[in-house]
Amino acid sequence: MNTSFTNSLEQLAVAHQEDIDWGTLTDAERIRSIELEGYVVLPDVLTPDQVTALRQELDGLPTRAVDYSPHQRGCTDVQWTDSPTAIEVIANPPVVAFLRALFGDELLCTSCGYSVSDPGHPGIAIHTDAQPYGSKIFGLQASSPVLARVLYYLDDLTPERSPFKVIPRSHLSLHRDANPYHRYLSHPDERMVTCRAGSAAIINQKVFHGNYPNHSDSSRRMYGIAYRPAWAGPIEDVEDRDPTRVAQLPAQIQPYFRSLNTRHIDFDLPNRPDDMARDAAGLRPQRWDAQK
Repeated sequence: MNTSFTNSLEQLAVAHQEDIDWGTLTDAERIRSIELEGYVVLPDVLTPDQVTALRQELDGLPTRAVDYSPHQRGCTDVQWTDSPTAIEVIANPPVVAFLRALFGDELLCTSCGYSVSDPGHPGIAIHTDAQPYGSKIFGLQASSPVLARVLYYLDDLTPERSPFKVIPRSHLSLHRDANPYHRYLSHPDERMVTCRAGSAAIINQKVFHGNYPNHSDSSRRMYGIAYRPAWAGPIEDVEDRDPTRVAQLPAQIQPYFRSLNTRHIDFDLPNRPDDMARDAAGLRPQRWDAQK
């Protein structure tokens, strides 16, 4: 197994940093960014009090190191833990409003996880979260054709403290190099994305992304929540959640935890259905030009 650092400290100084004022983007421009570039940043979608509460809750959870480094560790299924703020954030209004506009559909939450990149973390390899036939790492949920992952940062991302890494537009490539099962240690077109604590990067699951090493003296904490539209189920049935545990979640959170096998599709679709529409706003190129 390759345990190399993805980037040296010297390379961070010359890394290509994104220079976008994310706070000035309209909703339409945000949709354009995630659809075309593969990601978008929503600044300050958590209040300082929420960030503080999330740090306290999530720092108390048991974490497990990944197989390639003791300095990268995490905890899955945060929704089943005693973490009221983290559970409440699943329905964070500015984020779910954006996702509903992006998908035009009901939202299902497929995962909630806490991730910590400690000093000495060698960087997450460039990868996708989408595997059309599933995978050992992500299971069959990775076969969902449409999914977005929200990465809430609980610490400021600086160049030295494991900032987000992405290859813009890589999700659009039809080349063999963009096989979603491929992984890369680094890439000449990778971009560095920094932001303040309380901000969220939202990624198309098909975009190639990762993070940089932690060359700082403090940890970088992240709370990640994945959502998909109700129609976009996995290719085969997966093990569903325990309904008794779902019933114990707050009432406003339970709708996000409907069956993981929800698929609003018409498998027997004829060539020319009787009720075909003549317009659909979600297909118009003008969806990128609308104002707030």
